[in-house]
Amino acid sequence: MESRNPVFNRSRQQPGAWAPPAPTPDQLQHMYDSPSYAPPAGPAYRTMTIDDVVVRGFMTLGTLVATAAVAWYFQVPMAVAVGAAIVALVLGLIASFKQSTSPALILAYAAFEGVFLGALSSLFESFFNGIVLQAILGTAFAFGGVLTVYALRIVRVTPKLTKFVIAAAIAAIGLMVVNLLVGFFVDGGIGIRTDSPLGWIFSIAMILLGCFFLLLDFDAVEQGVKQGAPEKFAWQCAFGLTLSLVWIYLEVLRFISYFSGND
Repeated sequence: MESRNPVFNRSRQQPGAWAPPAPTPDQLQHMYDSPSYAPPAGPAYRTMTIDDVVVRGFMTLGTLVATAAVAWYFQVPMAVAVGAAIVALVLGLIASFKQSTSPALILAYAAFEGVFLGALSSLFESFFNGIVLQAILGTAFAFGGVLTVYALRIVRVTPKLTKFVIAAAIAAIGLMVVNLLVGFFVDGGIGIRTDSPLGWIFSIAMILLGCFFLLLDFDAVEQGVKQGAPEKFAWQCAFGLTLSLVWIYLEVLRFISYFSGND
């Protein structure tokens, strides 16, 4: 029975139309030697390593410390420092919500944040001699302690813990906003930022919250390395670590000021 498919009919009318030319002996040998599979293509980018995070972290913190030192040396007015803090807040929010890995954006945040920290630290030092060094040491001890706790798996980062830390941060920020608003009508607001037992407890809670954020940062670094995140993700990890360290430093500075006498 003759097929109704025009392709098959055409092939019958033109014998050998679909037959490829016979391979030469060299082509047959090449086909025999070639592997029967194609090797899988590797990733189009270099994956992140711990060293990448360390280098980016030093660059980010180095920028922050350098601009803080400049602001301290030149005695930048607090009005300028507050303006720098607002810019740093905006840049930080953009980097956080967009999960940005832009070096320019993250280093700009560090620069403006450094101006604010330098001016604020100079102001605290003028009232409480030696408080800045104590706050720096306290922050360094907190970083080392949290890193040890994470490395020894004393506290494991789980989805439940992550949700708890984020919820606690939202609640803390909400309390600080309420305290600020009430402060316009009542001296000291609701008391969470005053030199009182309530203020001490709140500051300790904020320091602990910053330490928990460091735990989340360490876990993000580890998971990024394990899952083969792109090299540029190291910038986001460095940004997260810087945010947590700034949080801890400010809270330690405030807490020590409660127990420091004026010179």
